Amino acid sequence: MEDEIRKFMEEQGLKEKALKVERYRRLNKFAKKGQILFVGSSLMEQFPIDEMQRQIDIPLEIYNRGIGGYVTTELLDNIDACILELEPKYIFINIGTNDISGPTYNKEELLANYGKILDIIKDRLPDTKVTLLSYYPTNPEFGEKLPYMKEVLSYRSNERIKEANEDVKEFAEKRGLPWVYVNDGLMDDKGYLKEEFAIDGMHFFANGYKVILENMLPMLKELH
Repeated sequence: MEDEIRKFMEEQGLKEKALKVERYRRLNKFAKKGQILFVGSSLMEQFPIDEMQRQIDIPLEIYNRGIGGYVTTELLDNIDACILELEPKYIFINIGTNDISGPTYNKEELLANYGKILDIIKDRLPDTKVTLLSYYPTNPEFGEKLPYMKEVLSYRSNERIKEANEDVKEFAEKRGLPWVYVNDGLMDDKGYLKEEFAIDGMHFFANGYKVILENMLPMLKELH
């Protein structure tokens, strides 16, 4: 029975992702070219940038094309709808936390897929500037409060996130791309994601995203 439920949930998740891709394809027809794009998994999808950008003074509009649950291969498979169709001038990417959130995580595969994504962007959008964002901290204590989160938080540990950040930072430097640390102010004295920001130990309430946006704001204001 558990296997059947898991299979059903996986199928529903795939259908939901496919529907989001189709929605983005249709929505992209109304988007302005040459703007700013946020793209990645749920941590980007749930970034309420559409509302928050109304409160800040930046010269370009920000579009969000994150999709919850996405791993690097899925972004690669749907790169047209999530990135290329918008023809953005600037891209900020946060993808890979779902890749590291399981027992079969392979650093080489993550970086290889990331490289393929960047190669396509460079080939299809040669004038677009790409910035890689740091992975955010988690709070493992939520695994005790929310038992269904215990397993994923054991894999998506702050130790693994720190290592992945170091790997992606080095990877970006080798490609001559900026990697930006946006986690200042997110962690408590244990190095965990602050409880007041955390929904389930890894996803954020809006006040957490406000901190991230404030960390990004000096950079965003310079874009034109």
